[in-house]
Amino acid sequence: MPSWIRFRSGEDPDPRFTLANERTYLAWIRTATAFVASGLGLEAFGGNVLSPVVCVALAALLLVAGGVIAVVAFVHWISAERALRAGRALPVPVMAPVVAAVLVICAIVLSVEVMNS
Repeated sequence: MPSWIRFRSGEDPDPRFTLANERTYLAWIRTATAFVASGLGLEAFGGNVLSPVVCVALAALLLVAGGVIAVVAFVHWISAERALRAGRALPVPVMAPVVAAVLVICAIVLSVEVMNS
């Protein structure tokens, strides 16, 4: 492990918990990647179905959300690992409602656009 990630306090937790924390982190990274890919795909191919303003706005929302999810996932992974090592309660995952809100916004806007075309 790189020295800037080493945890200097607490005890090593059961490896199963550390690996579960890592799997959760990787799941969030997959979600972030899906958001970025969706934003890119919408910008590249959405112009045939959507108005240009809606296409750019939704693509930007998805791209920004993907970047934010990736950063927050990393911060959450570090926080959870520190909590495991200190025997504290795990931090609450704050991104779940944000991801849901972004998806609901996209679904509503895309539904309205598709019905109007």
